Amino acid sequence: MMTSKQNLQDFLVNILVFNSFYLGLCFSICSINSTQYLRDPATLWCNDNIFKLGFFSPGNTSNRYVGIWYNFSETTVVWAANRDKPLKDSSGVFKIHKDGNLVMMNRMKEILWTSNVSSNKLSDILVNPNSITAQLQGGNLVLFDNSNNRNIIWQSYQHPSDTFLPKMKIPINSVKTGEKTGLRSWKNPLDPNFGNFSTSITAILPQVLIWKGKNIHWRSGQWNGQVFIGVKDMRSVHTGGYDVVDDEGTVYVTGLVERKEVTRIVLDPSGNFVQSYWDGIDRIWKFLWSAIQNDCDVYGTCGPFGSCNSLDSPICSCFRGFEPKNREEWEKGNWTSGCVRRKPLQCNQEKNKTSKRDGFLKLGFMKVPDLAEWLPPKLEDECRSQCLSNCSCLAYAFDTGIGCMSWSRFLIDVQKFQGSGTTLYIRVAHSELDHPGEIRLIAILVIVSFFTICVGVFLSWFWMSRRRGKIWFHFKRKRQLDGKKISWEENVTKLDLEELPIFKFEVLAMSTDQFHENNKLGQGGFGPVYKGVLADGEEIAVKRLSTASGQGMEEFMNEVLLISRVQHRNLVRLLGCCIEKEEKMLIYEYLPNKSLDVFLFDQTYKGMLDLSKRLHIIEGIGRGLLYLHRDSRIKIIHIPTLSHFVDLSSNFHCLSGYMAPEYAIKGTFSEKSDVFSFGVLLLEIMSGQKVASFWNEEMSLSLLGYAWELWKENDLSNFIDPVIWDPNFEMVLTKCIHIGLLCVQEFARDRPTISTVLSMLSSEVISLPAPLQPAFANFYDDINGGSVNYVTLTNLDGR
Repeated sequence: MMTSKQNLQDFLVNILVFNSFYLGLCFSICSINSTQYLRDPATLWCNDNIFKLGFFSPGNTSNRYVGIWYNFSETTVVWAANRDKPLKDSSGVFKIHKDGNLVMMNRMKEILWTSNVSSNKLSDILVNPNSITAQLQGGNLVLFDNSNNRNIIWQSYQHPSDTFLPKMKIPINSVKTGEKTGLRSWKNPLDPNFGNFSTSITAILPQVLIWKGKNIHWRSGQWNGQVFIGVKDMRSVHTGGYDVVDDEGTVYVTGLVERKEVTRIVLDPSGNFVQSYWDGIDRIWKFLWSAIQNDCDVYGTCGPFGSCNSLDSPICSCFRGFEPKNREEWEKGNWTSGCVRRKPLQCNQEKNKTSKRDGFLKLGFMKVPDLAEWLPPKLEDECRSQCLSNCSCLAYAFDTGIGCMSWSRFLIDVQKFQGSGTTLYIRVAHSELDHPGEIRLIAILVIVSFFTICVGVFLSWFWMSRRRGKIWFHFKRKRQLDGKKISWEENVTKLDLEELPIFKFEVLAMSTDQFHENNKLGQGGFGPVYKGVLADGEEIAVKRLSTASGQGMEEFMNEVLLISRVQHRNLVRLLGCCIEKEEKMLIYEYLPNKSLDVFLFDQTYKGMLDLSKRLHIIEGIGRGLLYLHRDSRIKIIHIPTLSHFVDLSSNFHCLSGYMAPEYAIKGTFSEKSDVFSFGVLLLEIMSGQKVASFWNEEMSLSLLGYAWELWKENDLSNFIDPVIWDPNFEMVLTKCIHIGLLCVQEFARDRPTISTVLSMLSSEVISLPAPLQPAFANFYDDINGGSVNYVTLTNLDGR
């Protein structure tokens, strides 16, 4: 009878436990207390939470783990408990143990994992051991005392697996407890066990490190209060939104801002930080950013005193004044032994009166070396003198957010960036520096030699030309224009311009009412442009050279010669010119509908430009550019202002455009430079926004960067000008922005030709390649200075 009663009690207890367990399957359970537990496959989650905690098996394996994953992507695990001790069956139980810790147990009640909070800490915190509660708050599993102001005992955010989430706050190095915590990669995509890669952060001049075993694999560079200066382009939203905090001896790295889409950063099994976001439409994770994008990002690729540039071949080189330590290995592509100094520094020599002082080699746009020593914030000049006076100082750098950094051991993990980074000053022997006096002497000798050669060539050419009867001549020409006597005496022209009408200054002054401000149409790098009306009523546009423009007769004649030879329906027509004393002017046909920017960027007028007109303008400009590149008698490349591209059927001047990055940074240009300018213009036309004045405050992006972000998010409705936005034409609008992004890619080789662009616009090309991140995505106006007017550079090559 006693046995039957005991069996009945056990049965009732089992029924209660069974029902309690299945409540977890039927309803939303956000927390468990000391009397509750989860048995596989129960889960812990809340209706308003995108995360869920429970038991999972990676891939097709039978191993069981306790972890946290996304509701919408159950295979995306962000945290795992028993990583190195998987269950071999589904008998697991997750609960609060009698000692106050969270534990995972098997059917034999063996503890496979515990939160491992010390008994001393628990005794200091707990008021009532039975009041301990575990709750899933976002992606964070929190263990707290429910009777003591919800005092937190333990949380998974401070004991992460391989994933860093927004709002996560990881203590990396605690002076008080000696605790070191960071991300730890999975062994492989199907095995949560601890992999080869882990992270940490240094407490002084904080920088994030990825470790491969006991060796550094990657580093972020130093934190300057806003960004890690060794992460190229960190000003973009991909890597922004994080902070480093020192809280009474504990250094934290924390996520500040959660983007509107779901994002995560994962330390993957290959040792790379990869940031991605969830595309709810395609239901996949899409790439945003990665820490290691090429071999130069791997720590110490080029060894001590070596510099890495992913655009060079080979990628490693020695600083000036240094040479490979092991030339044989270096030539085989093994650069890890690095470089050594060719000539010793003055501090390493016995000082004497003949010694010349060391100096500094200036290297811009660099990822500065590891092992920096911090000096109290000083001015940059003070930083230089302090390093120069210290014999052990090998280099220095200055950052306004950090102050002065110096290096005294060796320079390791230095990389050349493109358009971002810090200026690094490396100490070298006096003989390794450029010396202005010597350079000036060499320059003088070169100039004299060149001048002598030019004189000889000119005399030879002059003699041969006389024999052929083709010589330069002085002429006086008189013509009649509108019944007025117009003359021009000049000793600087050839027969090429004989048919170009010459306007007299008095005629132009009268036609523009003495160049009155009311007749001013605009201002460019050349000078102001005025509207004029001739005696017969013909309207003209007069472009008057400004004395402050820096352009002289050579530039003026170049433009006259160029435009007089170029004829196209999409290019403004040159009617004549004027040169009298200091005055130099060009006279164009007048287009009454003003400039495109007047209509495009003005809220009052932009409604006049519907989608059809904008597409027509884009095509007209493209065909004008194709003519200059392919069909003109003169090959014309690189006109960054695009100021002469006009669609005559629409009567709009187009005055926008910007330099391509290869010209703005390196001074090199090609036909692809014009394609870049065309792409910027296309994005301006489609957005109704001016690239020089646009800045997205929320995401700190230029117009190009903003288009790129919205294109990746597959949501371009916020980018397109509301005046032309129509869901029925979404495909056409999206294609135009897609083409614009292809045109503004950073490297010229990746951009299409203008003929390909026109084919894309006319739908002859149906499948478009995916664009790469554009140049100047977030600091465009730093390069261009916010200006839209640049000097036109032209190559005149006969066809």
